[in-house]
Amino acid sequence: MFYFLARFVLRPLFVLTCRPTVIGKDRVPRTGPVLLASNHLSFIDSIAIPLMAPRKVGYLAKSEYFTGTGPKGWLTKVLFTALGARPVERQAQRAAQAGLDTVLHALNDGDAFGIYPEGTRSRDGKLARGKTGVAWLALTADCPVVPVAVHGTDRVQPVGAPWPRPAKVTITFGEPLTFPAHRGLAGKGKARREVTDAIMTAIHGLSGQEKTGW
Repeated sequence: MFYFLARFVLRPLFVLTCRPTVIGKDRVPRTGPVLLASNHLSFIDSIAIPLMAPRKVGYLAKSEYFTGTGPKGWLTKVLFTALGARPVERQAQRAAQAGLDTVLHALNDGDAFGIYPEGTRSRDGKLARGKTGVAWLALTADCPVVPVAVHGTDRVQPVGAPWPRPAKVTITFGEPLTFPAHRGLAGKGKARREVTDAIMTAIHGLSGQEKTGW
């Protein structure tokens, strides 16, 4: 019911307000586990990508989004549930690994899941070096990675803005990446770094952002 709400109510509203251009949607595998690895400009990214992807895409979201009270808390819970988000305790001990385990479980179930390899939103519009969790997931689940670039979401909801505003958005899905030469090497730091850098290079090719920390 919630996913029906997202696709047939939220999606038309998003199309009306953000006039999205979607490129390469046919590059996303329609079945089987896949990671969608994207740059991260705004809170709204975790809404824009699932709404415009050709299949259901899960994301991690702070557990607070599912436990709020009052009308705002209820609306937030409905929104994130509709978008297929999964709660994660960000302040808990071993929270990072717990988040990765949640994503891995979804991939093992054959789902599509979105991840931001930078680990946080860009505050200056530049593309930071990726963290190696994305490679650990791809190699452990032995699944393809689709690089994704978003443009304009930072104008829809800039960092610190309480509410979104109308602005033009572009979402580009790249060709799926696989790493047969690194299969079985998820436990090796060098392999994880090489795979992560390859993913970030693909994202950079789609986004055109200036690099920082590479």
